[in-house]
Amino acid sequence: MNLSWLEWQQLPWIKATPGQWRYALRNAIAMCLALSIAYGLDLDEPYWAMTSAAVVSFPTLGGVIGKSLGRIAGSLMGAAAALLIAGHTLNEPWLFALAIASWLALCTWIQNHYQNNVAYAFSLAGYTAAIIAFTTVNVTDISDLWDITQARVCEVISGILCGGLMMMILPSTSDGDTLITSLKEMHGRLLEHANLLLQRETTDNVRSAHENVIGQILTMNLLRIQAFWSHYRFRRQNHVLNYVLHQQLRLTSVISSLRRMLLNWPDPPEIVFTALQQLLTELARSDCDKYQLARILASAAPQDKGDYRHHAFWHRLRYFCWLYLNVSRWLRQFERADADTLLSPPPVPALARHSDSAEASWSALRTFVVIVLGCAFTITTQWDSGDAALTLAAISCVLYSSVPSPTSSVSLLLKTLLLLSVFSFIIKFGLMVQVSVLWQFLLFLFPLLITLQLFKLQQKKRASLWAQLIVFGGSFLAVTNPPDYDYQSFLNDNIAKVCGVLLVWVAFQILRPSSDKRRSRRHIRALRREFLDQLSRRPQRNQSHFESLIYYRVNQLNNSRDEPARIWLLRWGVVLLNCSHIVWQLREWQTDSATLAMLRDATLRNLQQIISVKGVQQDPLDNTLNELQTIVTTLAAGHTANETELAGIVWRLYCSLSQLRVALPQ
Repeated sequence: MNLSWLEWQQLPWIKATPGQWRYALRNAIAMCLALSIAYGLDLDEPYWAMTSAAVVSFPTLGGVIGKSLGRIAGSLMGAAAALLIAGHTLNEPWLFALAIASWLALCTWIQNHYQNNVAYAFSLAGYTAAIIAFTTVNVTDISDLWDITQARVCEVISGILCGGLMMMILPSTSDGDTLITSLKEMHGRLLEHANLLLQRETTDNVRSAHENVIGQILTMNLLRIQAFWSHYRFRRQNHVLNYVLHQQLRLTSVISSLRRMLLNWPDPPEIVFTALQQLLTELARSDCDKYQLARILASAAPQDKGDYRHHAFWHRLRYFCWLYLNVSRWLRQFERADADTLLSPPPVPALARHSDSAEASWSALRTFVVIVLGCAFTITTQWDSGDAALTLAAISCVLYSSVPSPTSSVSLLLKTLLLLSVFSFIIKFGLMVQVSVLWQFLLFLFPLLITLQLFKLQQKKRASLWAQLIVFGGSFLAVTNPPDYDYQSFLNDNIAKVCGVLLVWVAFQILRPSSDKRRSRRHIRALRREFLDQLSRRPQRNQSHFESLIYYRVNQLNNSRDEPARIWLLRWGVVLLNCSHIVWQLREWQTDSATLAMLRDATLRNLQQIISVKGVQQDPLDNTLNELQTIVTTLAAGHTANETELAGIVWRLYCSLSQLRVALPQ
């Protein structure tokens, strides 16, 4: 038996870093302070204040502010919904069941359409309404409903204010510093990514590396949102951060395009690879000089005016260098800017987000069915603890409808509740019955919370378990005012909470979320539909918006275990993105030659013939690729700069479309 964890150096209080101690102290003090204030205000269920302080605990100031605003807005919406639903259906239990189930289904549906504070606010609006409404099932006087609602809202806001106060007293690392450091690291990582992809040899980890880079850039967008709430400077320069993220996504696209050209270039000259290594080395320097880059590019410039492959690759490589330098310049300006400096980068739209409406509707249906069935059982059997079961069922349905692995999350919650049932029984009837004043209980609670917070930070694999123990511990201990030590009621409520989550687990087994394979196919169909819009005369989305939308869809399956689903979604995303860049370049390309203009327009028309919403039409694809090869050969025979340039653009399109030869029927 390994007992090394009992060694003095391995104890959580000893090996904790100063940052971990600050985080644990901040959250533990906030929870104890919230409980004390709720007691001071004579609220009947002060443990909800402690739970609220635990929920808004976040490592950074921006996260706490954003989460707190979302929680306040969601709590107020949920309280208003509970008042309306319970107030109008006080004596109609079946109508109440349908109304509260519909509200929870609506909140679930909206939450699944977003991934920011809007999603958090509507999830709170859902289960805040459930917490209030289900505790009023035995209320007969309408004034009691208002008192209960007022108490719950006061408890929630007390916890939020305590969390914000402790963040100001014991602040953590600045969101802005974290964001700036992460952006600079991401910028350097793009060079490593380029070095990996632009090699002679093809390695097996190219696909996973591309997925990781996309996911990391989109994660930067979440850090940007947190920094937005943390300081006025970042709100003022938000458009700069948005522009930098767009350009980093564009750099990823250009790297992919260069790789496709290298793979379809029969015999690239050695000077190309030599220049690539020199350019990447020069770009990695902090004092990178544009003149030196121009000299390296000049050494690799094509000598043969008719070598369209070399011309196309060289121009795309030069575009990559200038784009990388431009992003470096904006990062330096942003880092040096103070709160009064106003920077003006080129306008770009916000990074695109698009939800899976089919999956959101399915989750909403699941929530509706669970709540209706739970209410029907409670009404039929007149179960005294039915409100506790329904409350936990509502929280689980709304909370886990949008997580990547809901079944695993609900299973973990079941494990947590079983542990809490045993632990809370020992604490409540072994310790709390002997405590007569609050401060004596806090002497036990405070070190316990600190220990749990440290475990959450130090044991990464079990962080979710410790977090759930902290958040749900208050509701299981049921610290009420005045204290209630009804043994039978306590056991019934705990069993009911476990049964409520068990019902949700069964619902996730029967009404399963879509498989990753099915979700992948839906995203691929959406990608093709959005690409066809890019081929229209007046696309609804510009180039940057379409690019970020594709990467957002590709990132949806980043954590999937279904490798074929991830591969095909990534492959389609990269192919359509490269094609869209060429489409925009062909639109902007101008010539005085009617013949060249006709070839350009014919190339655009051919794209519409081979790609449809249903998939690749194989015969037109083969014909189009042959026609593109013929066009390239014809243009290469010319001797004008326009012919060589157009030949290079068409060859790039051929390189991108050739990957569709191995596309599976969709």
